[in-house]
Amino acid sequence: MNKYYGDLHIHIGAAQNGRPVKITASKNLTFETIIKESKKHKGLDLIGIIDCASPRVQQDMYRMLKRGEIKELDDGGFKYDDMVIIPGAEVESREANGGMVHYLAYFPFFENIKDFTEIMKQYITNINLSSQVTNLTGLEIFKIVKSTGGILIPAHLFTPYKSFYGNAFKSYLEVFTKEVWDQIPAIELGLSADTHLADMLSELKNKTFLSNSDAHSALKIAREYNIFKMNDLSFQEFELTLNNKGDRTVITNYGLDPRLGKYHRSYCDKCEQVIVSEQGLDFCPNCDKKLIKGVKDRILKISDQGVKHPKKRGKYIYQIPLLEIPGIGIKTLDKLLDKFDNEMNVLHNVSYNQLKELLNSDLADKIIKARNGAIRIQSGGGGKYGKMK
Repeated sequence: MNKYYGDLHIHIGAAQNGRPVKITASKNLTFETIIKESKKHKGLDLIGIIDCASPRVQQDMYRMLKRGEIKELDDGGFKYDDMVIIPGAEVESREANGGMVHYLAYFPFFENIKDFTEIMKQYITNINLSSQVTNLTGLEIFKIVKSTGGILIPAHLFTPYKSFYGNAFKSYLEVFTKEVWDQIPAIELGLSADTHLADMLSELKNKTFLSNSDAHSALKIAREYNIFKMNDLSFQEFELTLNNKGDRTVITNYGLDPRLGKYHRSYCDKCEQVIVSEQGLDFCPNCDKKLIKGVKDRILKISDQGVKHPKKRGKYIYQIPLLEIPGIGIKTLDKLLDKFDNEMNVLHNVSYNQLKELLNSDLADKIIKARNGAIRIQSGGGGKYGKMK
């Protein structure tokens, strides 16, 4: 078994011809630039690009295939150098109860993602744009993804807007049967949650947890990521790992401390302050206005147990991306990458003494503290990120 770094939620801002794909993402993020950034600067082994249902992106993929720059693997996925790309899509449901949920779908082959696109053209106003409203329920989306050879998982599971538990459901039974739920192998935690919070819901005990960046710019790629333990890099191995087959598993989630997430705690927009309570309050204790429910508060409200980690649950390690460490800017990041190759190497392998030779001792100390989750945090909420102190 081998260990691989993976970020499975990266957005494309535009196609190579400049036409938009993900409106809120950087135009500099194309299929090609994502691949090169993920490999060269981030040091990732496995990436999921989740705007590949766009025909504009598929044209870019086809050109790279024809030029031999990427290769479709027999077991699914696309190889670039020694990194593998999993093509995917992000779609938005309209549930029967009025809730809105983002789902991620992953596919093994070019033909699978094209078949998915052909079907989804019937339900999406502009198929060229990503994360569009489908007017389909999660169950209907699941059936389409399944019929086209893909895997479906709920995205950023707890965020207050457009997520499974955040604004739609208290339990999977409100939308899926147990038979369908058992065929959804994983969930994405999102930036404002971690393993300890998610394992307060007993119905998630058999799900693999993914920590992904949901990157809308190159610098945000791998701000959260995973270490996968599997035989080799391919879609088939990725699917087997999500299902914990054999010794395969996600052994570690690396993510921001949830308190840094902009939806971690509830927020009163009248008082303009984060409300911290262990009771999961619905209304502001100061003015009685309804709160914007934070991730932790939502989980406290719907949880049915204390924290119970199943046997195969990986570790969750709080880690801060280099550029989000106070005192590190673009020039310092470039110095680190020039010296130590990529961000994964700096975050995991470079010693304090090596860092101190390149940087001052204060910055070297901050990187080590960020690596070990030892920086103090002020909680975020209401759309405002938390702060490192």
